[in-house]
Amino acid sequence: MKTQDKATPPSETVRTTLTAAEIGAVAHLYRGEVYRSTLWRTRLDTTTNWAVVTLGVALSISFSSPEASPLPLVLVGVLIILFLMLEARRYRYFNVWRARTRWMETHFYAPMLMDGDLHMEENWQKVLAQDYLHPKYHVGFWVAAGRRIRRNYLWILVIQALAHIGKLVVHPTPVGSFRNFIDRADIGPIPGEAIIGIGILYVGSWSALAIWSYRVDLRRAAERGTSSSDSMG
Repeated sequence: MKTQDKATPPSETVRTTLTAAEIGAVAHLYRGEVYRSTLWRTRLDTTTNWAVVTLGVALSISFSSPEASPLPLVLVGVLIILFLMLEARRYRYFNVWRARTRWMETHFYAPMLMDGDLHMEENWQKVLAQDYLHPKYHVGFWVAAGRRIRRNYLWILVIQALAHIGKLVVHPTPVGSFRNFIDRADIGPIPGEAIIGIGILYVGSWSALAIWSYRVDLRRAAERGTSSSDSMG
């Protein structure tokens, strides 16, 4: 009676190299992921452009004459928040494709160029395969929003706040006192104190979100021992 060989199950087979056909397939896969990341990166720029244009329109209306109302500078904040939320959602998609391309660059192309060894014993290919089998976002929504604030929107929010303050200070005439400044901030039945308080909360909360997301990124990078751009999670 023959003794049955204890072969390694296919799921536990250790890959040591890739065939020429598989390397070509990975190269085409990389090109496709680069294209998708570039496409979504363009969409991110489009959303930022919308926020800049709407703020520019609000500035033009409010500073068109000394008698013009500063209300557009306040209302444009709603649109800026909307664009930020849209951009955070788009960034989560972009981050999926970017993480995959970066992963292939650091674990496929770089080792192949350095010493011709793909180091498949590190199982980087399994991590990539699992990401294709079970795709998921690599960052949370609020972390994504915080990253976009750090990159672009914090400057937009600061310009909006400074423009609103400048409008109250110089129009229709130079402000004479702090009380006069507060009174000019009144919007209908809403007192100026409330408007100023909401403005401080508005800029402060988004700034706090940017700082929080930065600390989250630092903590995640420290846990992995690498930069966040090299990770697949």
